Amino acid sequence: MGSNDTPRILIETIVRKTLKDIKASPRRSTRNLVDMALNFSEGRFQRNFFETAQKMLENGQSPYYALIQDTVAHVDTERLLQFGMNLGYNGCTVGAKKIRETEEKEHYNIPWMLSFYFGPEQLPGDCQTYQSAISAGEKLGIHVWMLKPEGCAQEALALVREHRKSAFALFCSPQEITEEFLREVREINNLMIVVHYGKDMEAACRKLRENGLLYALHYTYTQEETEKILDGGMFEEMQQLYPAVSMLSAAPGCPENIKEEIYEYVKKAREEQLFRTVVWEADYDSLLVDGIISQDAALAWFDTEGCLVTLEGRKEGADFRLSQRSLPDILKQAFPKK
Repeated sequence: MGSNDTPRILIETIVRKTLKDIKASPRRSTRNLVDMALNFSEGRFQRNFFETAQKMLENGQSPYYALIQDTVAHVDTERLLQFGMNLGYNGCTVGAKKIRETEEKEHYNIPWMLSFYFGPEQLPGDCQTYQSAISAGEKLGIHVWMLKPEGCAQEALALVREHRKSAFALFCSPQEITEEFLREVREINNLMIVVHYGKDMEAACRKLRENGLLYALHYTYTQEETEKILDGGMFEEMQQLYPAVSMLSAAPGCPENIKEEIYEYVKKAREEQLFRTVVWEADYDSLLVDGIISQDAALAWFDTEGCLVTLEGRKEGADFRLSQRSLPDILKQAFPKK
């Protein structure tokens, strides 16, 4: 996708105008944008998404109107535009089409999104390994990346800067939201900061909001938090800090029945529009999107040693290690079409 990508340029022009109009008339402008997007949607994912959005916005009291108006008012317009286009157009439209074509031709499944876990020992030393993996992924159609560094969020920004056509979510602790970190992030538009729920998160979110940055909150739950999630208390607390997205992940060892019960609540909260934030369950919702984009849903991430991990567990051996094999070769080995 080069700079002469005419459809993207036309869509950007329309979306940029709509973002300005939303400040004056959030309900009408948002509905008009969704209606227009639905008329031009061709793929399964786009139609599914915009049909759902259209139905939700029939509710004139939907808290999503307040969310959209607040986000447009407090997040830099160019940042919203680039991140949104990279996610929606590159990731879920053009990229999704490329993924389906490659899957059919090469006979293996390709996740629509990939996550990388790494620590200070991987960056910056192994930065080129991750750069190469992302470049290879973009050629396959993958344009959505979750970066999950342990204590080196600022170092991970180098990956984001090199891949302007992808959308990145960078997970970090509240303590990593320093002035130096913010200075770098302000220069990057294809990024959403995901703040881990916990001590100092209020101050971190306030800084991100004051700097016009797009951000989400993330909570890793255990079985003990089930009641607080199911009665809405967790999301009530999260929405007070104005995140665009409130994300949940299950801690290792959390029983499957608990995870399924919580996901049922997450879906209900979205359908009934209970909160002024988009609620998201990391694994189940990622699988949901992948199943719409592709015939077979696939979920994968790379651990701190650069080894592939799937829902079935960690894949051992050089065939599944980023330092030894290319990303396409690893995915071919891990996700052959049945």
